Amino acid sequence: MSASERAAAAAAAAKKLNLDKATNFMRQFRDPQSRELKKLSANQFMEVWSHYDKDGNGYIEGTELDGFLREFVSSANATDVSPEVVSDAMLVELKQCFMEAYDDNQDGKIDIRELAQLLPMEENFLLLFRFDNPLESSVEFMKIWREYDTDGSGYIEADELKNFLRDLLKEAKRINDVTEDKLIEYTDTMLQVFDANKDGRLQLSEMAKLLPVKENFLCRQVFKEGIEGATKLTKDDIERVFSLYDRDNNGTIENEELRGFLKDLLELVKKDYDAQDLQDFEETILRGCDYDEDGKISKKELTMILLALAKHNQEEDQHRHGSSSS
Repeated sequence: MSASERAAAAAAAAKKLNLDKATNFMRQFRDPQSRELKKLSANQFMEVWSHYDKDGNGYIEGTELDGFLREFVSSANATDVSPEVVSDAMLVELKQCFMEAYDDNQDGKIDIRELAQLLPMEENFLLLFRFDNPLESSVEFMKIWREYDTDGSGYIEADELKNFLRDLLKEAKRINDVTEDKLIEYTDTMLQVFDANKDGRLQLSEMAKLLPVKENFLCRQVFKEGIEGATKLTKDDIERVFSLYDRDNNGTIENEELRGFLKDLLELVKKDYDAQDLQDFEETILRGCDYDEDGKISKKELTMILLALAKHNQEEDQHRHGSSSS
């Protein structure tokens, strides 16, 4: 029996046991006197997550979200009330306020990072999420990736992730608070949290969720302006994008800079991607745009890519509007 099957069986048994009295999963994490939420350990956080993400698809959504909100709110009551005391009307209002506060990407679902902002966790575990200090750009992300993918496999395996977390804790001057066992627990939890396809290692798109970038510049409105008149990509926009990726100011986008740019581009078309996807993409883009075949992108070549991107988005937009109005 796998761990998840054991957990499911245990949950089913607990459910049966508690049918006669109102049960509330969140109640155990509140202080009995003050009703404040207690600080969760990494493992407890994962318990909460897997309890509510019943279908294991990486989101608490729909009826899962309703169940979580009802229990979250009713567990704050001093008396043992059933989650059903939260009326449907109350739930609608509650969900709206709650999602405004915590649903950062406004997709109507709660993902694991959003839940981590809501539940108080042990300080040093939360610190690892780097909420307060996202990376400047995907160029930094690709440098970190290269540094920790020490065997060049195109994945961050458990031991590489552990080294990454150890260095993060050192940087935050917290390494002395963390035993080797604790570090293994963190690594394990991070894998549970971010390894979406459950292959025991992190691919590029999974690591990108752990190490968020301030913004993907290519998602900006200027690349999305559709039917409302042709997209006006100004010289300034192109300069800004170029300097965002040309970190060493040498006039070309190359190596990690190029991979950072391509990662941002790839993210626009693909949700799950790995190092192989990035490499294939690099070959395709360079084949189409690297006119002098030097494996780098000049400002002129970048301009061509950005214009093509804006044009593509515009056509998609027109197609969407066209099909919806027909």
